[in-house]
Amino acid sequence: MDSKLMRFCRRIAADVGAAHRQRAAALTCVEERELENIFALLLLGSFVGLPAPPTFLAVELLPFMQKEIKILSRRAEDAPDMLAVLMGSMGADA
Repeated sequence: MDSKLMRFCRRIAADVGAAHRQRAAALTCVEERELENIFALLLLGSFVGLPAPPTFLAVELLPFMQKEIKILSRRAEDAPDMLAVLMGSMGADA
């Protein structure tokens, strides 16, 4: 009877450990995506008014940023016009 109880406790502990590892891996993936976005924003920040890095550095890194540039352009296309939303909520429709 003790062995069944011990096996049951070990199985519960293993399941809890697996759940924690899975959640940690998912959070790491989310953090990686956000860090990639931040890196792209820092490198291409002159488009939104942030200070630009040295040009030679940006040009050297552009070939490695194909994925990030595609993501940034997709987000820019899908983003709503926040000024229009704000003016519409204030009743300033034309």
